[in-house]
Parts: sequence; C-alpha cells; structure tokens
Amino acid sequence: MTYVVGYSPHKNDLGALELACQFARSESAPVHAVTVVPRGWGTPVVGATDREFEQWAAAEGEASAELAMRHLAEFSGIEASASWVTGRSVPQALLEQATALDATILVVGSGEDASPGQIALTSKSGRLVHSSTIPVAIAPRGYEANGARINRITVGFRDDDATWTLLQRVARIARQVSASLRVVTFAVEPQTMVTSGVSHAEAQVLERWIEQAEAAQRESAEYLRSEGFSDDLELSIAQGHTWRKAVRSLAWKADDILVVGSSSTHQLAQVFLGSSAAKIVRHSPVPVVVVP
Repeated sequence: MTYVVGYSPHKNDLGALELACQFARSESAPVHAVTVVPRGWGTPVVGATDREFEQWAAAEGEASAELAMRHLAEFSGIEASASWVTGRSVPQALLEQATALDATILVVGSGEDASPGQIALTSKSGRLVHSSTIPVAIAPRGYEANGARINRITVGFRDDDATWTLLQRVARIARQVSASLRVVTFAVEPQTMVTSGVSHAEAQVLERWIEQAEAAQRESAEYLRSEGFSDDLELSIAQGHTWRKAVRSLAWKADDILVVGSSSTHQLAQVFLGSSAAKIVRHSPVPVVVVP
C-alpha cells in the first residue's frame, strides 16, 4: 500500500505532497513521489539531437526526484521515496506507476490558475481523474496540512446504489483512521427558482425532495450506528441557490477531506465526474477524493 504523488518541480506548489503525507500520518503507508519527463520518439537511428534530448530528460528527472526527496524529508515520521519516469502521456505514466507500486490513492495538485485554497483540474489531472481505476485525491492550490491528521471525512450521499457502496467504503476507512464522519446531501435549487421566483408547485417539489433526502440520511445513520458510529457522526443537507453556496453553507475544518463518487452512468471511463460532482469539486475548500 502506497500513496503515489504526481510531482512537478515547475508548479511551485507542494499541496500534493502535503496531502499525501497527511494521508500517511492518518493511516501509515509509504509516500512515493513520481515525476514524468518527456520521452523521445525512439527513431531507428539515434542522432546527436536525440541523445542530447535523452540526456536532458534524464537530468531533469534526476533533479526533480532529488528535489522531491528534499521536500519529503521535511515531513517527519513519513516513509518516503521518489523516482522519475519517461512518458509521452503524463496521466498514463502516473497510472502505470500507481499500478506498479500498488497505490491506495493517487494524489495530485491543482492547476496554477486556481486561487489559493481552491481546486482546479488541469487538462492532465482532468484526464487522470477520468481514467483512473483507484481513488484520486486533489489538493487545493497551496494546501498546507500543518502536521495534522485527517480528523473528519465528509462524504457526498445521493441515496443510490453507488453512494451506498461509497458510504460503506468510507465508513470502513473512517474507522481505520479514527476520523469522524459527516454524511452530506447537496441540494441546489433549480435555476428557474432563482431567476423567476419560487412558485408554489416548485416550492412543494423542493420541500418534498429535502424530506426524502432527510429520510435517506436517517436510514444511513441507522446503518452507520450499527457499524459503531455515535457521537462521531453528523448528518447535513447542504442547501443553496448555487453549488458554491451549497458547498460553502457547511462548516469546514482545516483537517477535513471531502469524498465524492464518480458518475455511475458513464460507460467509457473508470472515473467520470458528472456535472454535480464536478461542481462540488470546483467549490470545495478542502481536499477532495474522487472514488470510482
């Protein structure tokens, strides 16, 4: 079991390393940082330019692995290592390394266009999230764990087969890492209710939907209490006019993580962020784990 981190020395952001080491403090396992450098095209006759490119790539990879180790050495008590590989596709190379290292979670950072404390997927991390067979954790831009463990896990719950399975998996993990658990259903009002006013019929539909969500959460609480949760269990309906307001209506702590499930309807990808999950990820103020 290993926490594999996609590391780039050019991003000037250690959020992914911080998050991976936070996982390792919560449930002991090695952290391995991987840098992917460009691979040559392997022409039949290697010329001077090809050799120079290979030498440059190797130097870049070695320097990156050394820098990653210097950063990881700052996290006391963490078993850490680093390596570099060549690849024409960064996501594919990271997935191959995750498989080879028997990774539990693949950890990446946010794009440079994200504001501090916000999450933004890049084209590479977006592709990675959409093709991974293991959970992918995304750190907010500039994330700092400050030596903390993970003390609370918030799980997005829709009351369908997929999120019941997700809830069961997350509950086991929460028990293993001695974290409390918060079950959240996100309720975002339809746009027509925001722009045109709320009709009596729409208000009744929303009220009925929230009643059903609360009933489903009570059912989930019965299950979780049978699994040993009591005071360390919270239930919440996160309601708002927009996804941002719904997500931010919750009280978040510095040692929280949010877990969401991928869409269960996408046939081509292992992990597919449906419209709801993608919006939750975009507005989350804490690290997010996307689970296939």
